[in-house]
Amino acid sequence: MNLLTVTNLTRHFGNTVVLENVSLLVNTGDAVGLVGPNGVGKTTLLEIIAGNLSADAGAVTLAPACTIGYLAQTLPFDESESIAQHISSARGDLDALAAEMRAVELALAVAGNERDTNRLLAKYEALSDTFEARGGYASFSADEVLAGLGLGALDPARPIVSLSGGEKARVGLAALLLRNPDLLLLDEPTNHLDFDALEWLEDYLAGWRGGLLIVSHDRRFLDKSVRAIVEIDAATHTATRCAGNYTAFAQAKAQQLARMAEAWEAQQEEIRELKRIVRSKGRQVAHNRGPTDSDGFTYSFKGARVDATVARNVHAAEEKLARIAADPLPRPPRPLAINTAFDPAQFGSKQPLVAHALSMRYGDSAQDRAILDNVSCEIGPRTRAVVVGANGAGKSTLLKILAGMLRPDSGSVTRAPGVILGYLEQEQEQLAQGVTIYEHYANGLIGDWETLKTELMTTNLFTWPELARPVEALSVGQKRKVQIARLLALQANVLLLDEPTNHISLDVLEVFEQALAAFAGPIVAVSHDRRFIERFGEEIWEVRDGALRRFLGWDAYRAAHA
Repeated sequence: MNLLTVTNLTRHFGNTVVLENVSLLVNTGDAVGLVGPNGVGKTTLLEIIAGNLSADAGAVTLAPACTIGYLAQTLPFDESESIAQHISSARGDLDALAAEMRAVELALAVAGNERDTNRLLAKYEALSDTFEARGGYASFSADEVLAGLGLGALDPARPIVSLSGGEKARVGLAALLLRNPDLLLLDEPTNHLDFDALEWLEDYLAGWRGGLLIVSHDRRFLDKSVRAIVEIDAATHTATRCAGNYTAFAQAKAQQLARMAEAWEAQQEEIRELKRIVRSKGRQVAHNRGPTDSDGFTYSFKGARVDATVARNVHAAEEKLARIAADPLPRPPRPLAINTAFDPAQFGSKQPLVAHALSMRYGDSAQDRAILDNVSCEIGPRTRAVVVGANGAGKSTLLKILAGMLRPDSGSVTRAPGVILGYLEQEQEQLAQGVTIYEHYANGLIGDWETLKTELMTTNLFTWPELARPVEALSVGQKRKVQIARLLALQANVLLLDEPTNHISLDVLEVFEQALAAFAGPIVAVSHDRRFIERFGEEIWEVRDGALRRFLGWDAYRAAHA
């Protein structure tokens, strides 16, 4: 059954086009991932479908009686409610239907005659059909859903106002799932979920009987949860659908880019050949050799034909060059690269970074919790390690100490001669204020402004007009791109990355990861992104209860926590 039809939807914010003639379908049983660069209009589209925003043109059509559940990135709560009250109110008619069915069951048990029994049976059958159609029999209990999302230890009577931001988000997700709507709209549902909760949610959505439309930057989640990808293009603001999960979509995009590169190279070769033909004008032998008295007539006849042929060829080449210049194929983006000239052998036998007996506490008293307690580690010339752990465990603290951004209470970090650190911070506190994108990028770099601007433009992270934008006016995602551009320019030989996949649209993330994979030096990264961890986590470093535990790969880590 067709649940949702979006037809030629257009939306502007002021003079800015966000969505242009966007169309898509979601049927019962469909699971669709919605992707595109940051700011391209994914959340706007969900808001319009949910009825929270109006469109400038186009239409959103829902199936009759279709119920929508929308998980926004910021959820409104009546914070006077308890967890149990919020869950109960969200389930609404399902709980009411279940209660009515139980009442009919009790009435049937004491029915005194056949007429009452038949009437009650008919009523129960109608209630049961409605309950089944709303997914009541397939739905999980509130306790199962709360436990699956990592909230099982919370007292159901606890007021929502007392919860952390992450706990509130998970309560909102639990309530939405338990409502069991026909069409589920999820905007970044994996935020605030740990590995276990992520896997539980993937399994839960695998059995979803309605329609799903999901915005997510979690590629592994999209692989497990969707069967089609709709991409909103940043240039055209239109939507294109690709069958399959995220991996299938990424492979199709890579093939498309390869074809674009081949077509561009072929056109460049054609341009070179056409220019050669044009340059050859006037160089033909017949043009430069004067006739003798005896062959004047022959020359006049043959030479004129040669002149005409050359003129036609040159004219055709000039016309074709003009047509290509009027509408050239776009140059394919160049791959990002991080210090391609670096050879880890330059470190010799020395370890680039060695941390010895690091300790760090919150607060000043001896009773305060130790974030790091006598932690030691070595980063070798080819280390690939991902640091994992619960929120607040000390992952970012460890990285800041290794980067020299934070002084430990005790212990030391030794840096080998020749080490050039590239540190990508999570909080973006090091971004300069009161400067433009270009000024922040160029600070301390060697080269004139034309060279540096050209280098920045070749990253394809920004357009030419964007270089003059002030850094403080940028979105979090755009600031992340400034950080990446700066990281590339520093030509570092040791990389310390704090949540490198955060705030990056999937198109930028893919090329950034390709650059990291080609980088020859050591990488230590804090990450919760399972796909990133699997790709770069030759070692897993877990920060837990002040200690650092090491595992040889993601599988070993997961096995130890099964």
